[in-house]
Amino acid sequence: MGLRSDIRTVKQKDPAAKSALSIILTSNGMHAVWIYRFSHLLWKIRLRLLARIFSNIARFLTGVEIHPGASIGKNFVIDHGTGTVIGETAVIGNNVLIYHQVTLGGTGNEKGFKRHPSLCDNVMIAAGAKILGDIHIGTNAKIGANAVVLTDVPRNATAVGIPARIIYNGDVNDENCSLIKKEQK
Repeated sequence: MGLRSDIRTVKQKDPAAKSALSIILTSNGMHAVWIYRFSHLLWKIRLRLLARIFSNIARFLTGVEIHPGASIGKNFVIDHGTGTVIGETAVIGNNVLIYHQVTLGGTGNEKGFKRHPSLCDNVMIAAGAKILGDIHIGTNAKIGANAVVLTDVPRNATAVGIPARIIYNGDVNDENCSLIKKEQK
């Protein structure tokens, strides 16, 4: 999880990214992820107010709100970023790509348990999608633009619509990804 890996991943996933310098200077989604990583470190060492301050600075600068308590894997890309919200108990695996105005949110204001979605590795979430509650999005799943996902999506599946429904299911035998199993222990 380093700067070079992030830049390489953005170049692979964003056809508009022409150079490392352009990514460093203009990718608001990447800027949000870099600030998140710092604020998450502060969160883990229990400097929670300072972590929230940095996450609010990131929101102001980038238009992307990532709670410092969220757990995010490596090679995470937010393309076009603005309007994206990632909640406190969200878990995001490796090599995940999301577009602008995506919400990984809760369904209420309860405290003390997991309220936000878990995304396994290699998930793609299109612009405007809302994934709400403690639900599981399986490895290699795709969520269509503006979908509202309220139930689990199995691995290799594609979900679209309001409420979201599975239109392609490449594998009905879903298993939790290793990242989520680790988080549940």
